[in-house]
Amino acid sequence: MRDVRFARVAPVAVLLGAIAAVTVALVAGVGVLTAKQVPVYFAFEGVCWTLFAAAVLLLLRVPRRAVPALVLAGTLLLGAAGATGQPIISTDSARYSWDGIVQDAGISPYRYVPADAALAPLRPEWLFPTPRVTDGGTVTCPGPRAEPTEQVGAPGTICTAINRPQVPTIYPPVAEALFALARLAVPPGAEYLPIQLLGLAAVLATTGLLLRTLRTTGRDPRYAAVFGWCPFVTMEAVTNAHVDAAAAFLALAATVLITRGRRVTGGVVLGLAIATKFLPVLVAPPLGRRRPWVIAAAALGTVAAVYLPHVIAVGPSVIGYLPGYLDEEGYDGGSRSALLSVLLPGSASTIAAAVLIAALSVVLLVRTDPAEPWAAQTLLVGTALVLVSPAYGWYGLLLVPFMVMSGRWEWFGVVIALSLLGVRQDPWAFRAILLAAALLPVLAAVRRARRGERILNPR
Repeated sequence: MRDVRFARVAPVAVLLGAIAAVTVALVAGVGVLTAKQVPVYFAFEGVCWTLFAAAVLLLLRVPRRAVPALVLAGTLLLGAAGATGQPIISTDSARYSWDGIVQDAGISPYRYVPADAALAPLRPEWLFPTPRVTDGGTVTCPGPRAEPTEQVGAPGTICTAINRPQVPTIYPPVAEALFALARLAVPPGAEYLPIQLLGLAAVLATTGLLLRTLRTTGRDPRYAAVFGWCPFVTMEAVTNAHVDAAAAFLALAATVLITRGRRVTGGVVLGLAIATKFLPVLVAPPLGRRRPWVIAAAALGTVAAVYLPHVIAVGPSVIGYLPGYLDEEGYDGGSRSALLSVLLPGSASTIAAAVLIAALSVVLLVRTDPAEPWAAQTLLVGTALVLVSPAYGWYGLLLVPFMVMSGRWEWFGVVIALSLLGVRQDPWAFRAILLAAALLPVLAAVRRARRGERILNPR
């Protein structure tokens, strides 16, 4: 029996090692992704996805007793590979790190913008490299991420790797607490690794919770590997270190608690998820058919509680750059929705997206069994991502755990479509790909209906 187990585990382990090797080569070789490197990036990612699919298929043959250890070991291996280099796509982790440094110095992250001279004593060289001045007086910045910006509160030009250094932070209080925690025990000179390890911890926690919840609900725990080993998850949660991974874990944990009847505790955890990244509010409607006021009160009370100290400290500044961000990303003007903006002018597309999401939320609130919310949550989160079509693929991190729990693999197309950054340079090509991805769940729903399967509460 032991020989059979080894014979089935070994090929999976070899594939995981190959994915890790390709990931290390990608992270080390690409560095900061440029337009010229996009084809190389997609080639590496294509290899990772192919190996990932093969590993998951072979995992189905592994004896169930060996699955938890293999899935968690693979998740740790791939996450460690993703953390071997600096972020490739995004500079968000630079802002995360800076907000953590500021908080660990006893200063609210909402009080000052990064370029403010009041924070000059806290600036590490890797985030604020020393400017170089040419003979003609032009300021240049060393390193691939740093850009010049005017200092606030004092004259002079500085260099920084932080995006939007002239505006306050946008992140909610729980996210800010995680940034402070990640930076607490490391010196200011430590670069991106502490935040990447925070992402890896979130991925491991989510994978472990999926393993347990899949087993206790009578599903195959092997499918937890679809999250833990997914190249998209490794890249966005670990390499690029997006805090959306922590929000996804909290949203999943809240759902698990509420499905077990622990509505108050689940509501508190849901509030923590929303106060990490606002998007997890989308998982709430399918949970609320029974005693929704209990969940809502616990969640809203938690959000209010974590915001209160910051409101006392800085007042309305706690809102941060959120209004400016919404306008910058096209939500105010209606240009963000890739599909609806073709049919509706100006802000009408944003309004239409909001109305459609709200209507679907009400339907799912009324019709979903809160003991089996997974398919409905996948539907709501996936539909919202299609309608809003955010500019950043890592928003799809919230969708993947619920897709795993529901077995609605057809939504993977939306995750992949949103992550195709290079395609966004051609809006019509992106619209075509997103529309094709959105049609996959529609066709799958039609097929299930013809078979007489229940769409929302399949079990």
